[in-house]
Amino acid sequence: MVLGKVKSLTISFDCLNDSNVPVYSSGDTVSGRVNLEVTGEIRVKSLKIHARGHAKVRWTESRNAGSNTAYTQNYTEEVEYFNHKDILVGHERDDDNSEEGLHTIHSGRHEYAFSFELPQTPLATSFEGRHGSVRYWVKAELHRPWFLPVKLKKEFTVFEHIDINTPSLLSPQAGTKEKTLCCWFCTSGPISLSAKIERKGYTPGESIQIFAEIENCSSRVVVPKAAIYQTQAFYAKGKMKEVKQLVANLRGESLSSGKTETWNGKQLKIPPVSPSILDCSIIRVEYSLMVYVDIPGAMDLFLNLPLVVGTIPLHPFGSRTSSVSSQCSMNMNWLGLTLPERPEAPPSYAEVVTEEQRQSSLAPIGACDDFERALPGPLFAYIQEFRFLPPPLYSEIDPNPDRPTDDRPSCPSR
Repeated sequence: MVLGKVKSLTISFDCLNDSNVPVYSSGDTVSGRVNLEVTGEIRVKSLKIHARGHAKVRWTESRNAGSNTAYTQNYTEEVEYFNHKDILVGHERDDDNSEEGLHTIHSGRHEYAFSFELPQTPLATSFEGRHGSVRYWVKAELHRPWFLPVKLKKEFTVFEHIDINTPSLLSPQAGTKEKTLCCWFCTSGPISLSAKIERKGYTPGESIQIFAEIENCSSRVVVPKAAIYQTQAFYAKGKMKEVKQLVANLRGESLSSGKTETWNGKQLKIPPVSPSILDCSIIRVEYSLMVYVDIPGAMDLFLNLPLVVGTIPLHPFGSRTSSVSSQCSMNMNWLGLTLPERPEAPPSYAEVVTEEQRQSSLAPIGACDDFERALPGPLFAYIQEFRFLPPPLYSEIDPNPDRPTDDRPSCPSR
């Protein structure tokens, strides 16, 4: 940028990470420098910064008001997260061309530090969508009398962290669906689909392991597939605009009539995508895994499993919980697990303890006390026999009736 004696005006951030990319989250302090280089002495009214964060949506729809009349309806909405202003040099004056109270900047390079704190309340993650965006930026403005202001805007990124190590995001997601094909008066066999993933939350770069079973009892050749979709929803004036985009997909083998295919952890990798946005009132970004069966000449059979793309990856202890919850994933019978109607009887003592083990566990007679010597066998055998003795036979006649006595207490008279 060259304007008179002002050679350049730039903004640099004090980055918090190793990649030198300005990334922040709610509550962080954003700091940096405004760098000014001039080729000669200049007099300035002020050098100030303006920092702002906001979400904004905008789209248009054509309306027909009659046979020859049409108009365009605009839908806009905005949410502001913060608005910060600060003066680095000089002061604010109403008279832009006044020569009084000006600040002199000599030739050379100059740095002016700035700093401000982001709100502690949750912020929406930076996002660029088809009908809206979430943006955070810092703008520097150099004001001089009799000159147009020199302005420069630089954006920074905000991530509202989503920790996938929470119980709700570590829970497995599963579903089952079935479809019967009909053609006029003919009905073919059903096509069934069962699918499961080990958790709901993932981070970009991870691979989703898909466990699925597809059974084709129809007369057609079908193809099992899976895809990750991103859904962008924009809200303004009580209306909603939705955009659905394909993120990643995979294709299974063709399945002829009477065949079954099983996916034992088929992997679908999540590419670098924006995290889910769940807390913004006008923009929402969600993800889903669609496992479906492509049926030629008919509507596809599909299952939608919700996903949340987070920013904090899975911890080692979280993976243990996840693996335990998905131990039954390798066997597709998990969908129909039910408790048995009658519990199985426990094994007998002879099936558990062999005669050789029983003899080796017996103590010598000399080591037994007087009570054990009085018994013809080991003590534990009598305990076992006692525990499994059947209850006495039921009788309606009391074998030991109470005998009447004269000193029995009587009820007090009222």
